[in-house]
Amino acid sequence: MPNKVVTTPYPLIDADPHAFRVVRYFRSSDYATWAAGTAAFPAALYFWDMADPAKVRLRTSFRLGGFLGFVGGFLLAYQRSSFRFWGWSENKREEDLDLAELSQRAAEGKPLYGTSSQPEWVQGTAYRNSAWSQLKFHAFPMFNFVNHQHHGTDAAKYGVKEKESSD
Repeated sequence: MPNKVVTTPYPLIDADPHAFRVVRYFRSSDYATWAAGTAAFPAALYFWDMADPAKVRLRTSFRLGGFLGFVGGFLLAYQRSSFRFWGWSENKREEDLDLAELSQRAAEGKPLYGTSSQPEWVQGTAYRNSAWSQLKFHAFPMFNFVNHQHHGTDAAKYGVKEKESSD
């Protein structure tokens, strides 16, 4: 199955970034989004209760609202960070971090995106399942936890040389 090529206003860093990498590249604005989501849900419940008072205690509702806000805020922050990896929003900081990180891995002779004990077909399936999954968080949150080689970028920009084939 060919990769979908999307024209973006900023350079593509990684078409399917590993979940830990997305979180490592969070900006302070992503953390602020996460915090705002965490606070907004129980605040909305509080103001709703002020407008239409309930005759029951809302402690459990506020706790559940805080948890749902925490999860929703994280998903929104994760999505914002993923958009920068895809080149959908300004990503100069991430581009510089990516170049430094992967160039160092290439200089050390390590695989750019890590190694995996999974067979190739499992890695391909994991890629196909997690590619664009950040757009579907509302239905089924799915993250990429598998190291694979399907990232849609040219490894030569990190200093990786192609292996010579021996015929």
